[in-house]
Amino acid sequence: MTEERQASCQKHVPVGWPPRNRRELLVKTLWIGVWLVFLSSPVHDLAAGGHTAGATAAGAAGLAAFVGVYLTLVFRNIGRPFSPRVVLTLGGVLGVLAVVLAFTMGGAWLGLFVYLSVAWGATLPLRAAYWAIPASAVVMYLIGLRSNEAEARGLFLLVLLIGFAMTGVGQLVRTTIELRKARATVAQLAANEERLRLARDLHDLLGHSLSLITLKSELAGRMLPGRPDEAAQQVADIEQVSRQALVDVREAVTGYRRPRLAAELAGAQVALTAAGVVAEVPAEPGLDGVPEEAESALAWALREAVTNVVRHSGADRCLVQLAHRQTLDGPVLELTVEDNGSGGSGKGPGNGLTGLTERLEKAGGGLEAGRARRGFRLVARVPTASPGT
Repeated sequence: MTEERQASCQKHVPVGWPPRNRRELLVKTLWIGVWLVFLSSPVHDLAAGGHTAGATAAGAAGLAAFVGVYLTLVFRNIGRPFSPRVVLTLGGVLGVLAVVLAFTMGGAWLGLFVYLSVAWGATLPLRAAYWAIPASAVVMYLIGLRSNEAEARGLFLLVLLIGFAMTGVGQLVRTTIELRKARATVAQLAANEERLRLARDLHDLLGHSLSLITLKSELAGRMLPGRPDEAAQQVADIEQVSRQALVDVREAVTGYRRPRLAAELAGAQVALTAAGVVAEVPAEPGLDGVPEEAESALAWALREAVTNVVRHSGADRCLVQLAHRQTLDGPVLELTVEDNGSGGSGKGPGNGLTGLTERLEKAGGGLEAGRARRGFRLVARVPTASPGT
């Protein structure tokens, strides 16, 4: 990881994620708390002094309990959902409080059904929400006939519309959570499959060699001490087989560790999108004439640059470009990664950029990185033809 960027909070709060820092906690709290504007009517009703002291105290306690249950149900359920039993229990408590308060305190309290509709739309399963939201609107209207029919008529359509709108938000949150879990599962399965493939390849590479080494070792042991010349030949064969097995293992491990540019481009698109960064990434790398070592170096550069954008830049846009260019040193493939972030320590290149520079120079290329007009830019170049061709 480089030290080129200072860590900063992402500008977008991911949907369906629990808050991970104070800023995200504040954003989510404001997003939910903005709906508390409908509490102005019951609060004003309490402050107006139109009720007895006991009724005012009971109303204030009931309103505080209602708001507490509402915030607990909606806020806590986004990102870390309650169990269905807890959701139904809290939703039921919210419904009872809305009915009791609106029925006993008057028409100014009918706005509580807006919160009830929001909570049910955001937390209940779709089938249950499709029944609960119209039911809450009907109950609100019936209570309003007793106290303030005009207010009830004005809120009836709002309760329906906002409730059904929140079913879409709730479904989006649930889908996001499921996708996050599915992505983690796929990543784990891919890692397991890669381990199994590596195990199979190592078995295929070493199984024959180790069996041959064992057989020749047994033969050499039988030939000693009577036939030392033949035993020495068996030992020489063992050394040759061992050296070849070591070469095969090194080549296999090197192949596993060498990243491919096409795979890194796809991974960059996924990583940037998941981090809330608007990304422009080419679909095809265009690797005509690029040696494997040069491609690997360019893939490492892309991986490092995207990691820095996601974790350190604070950017919300990132542009990745690949272009074949003609330079004084010959044709090159140029990778450009540019973001609009404000991160950057200004203390010189970190270990990551130093390692990338060495890797690219070994492949015959070069690296340029630094502040750009609107953010940070990294440019990596590799030759498109092997030396001497």
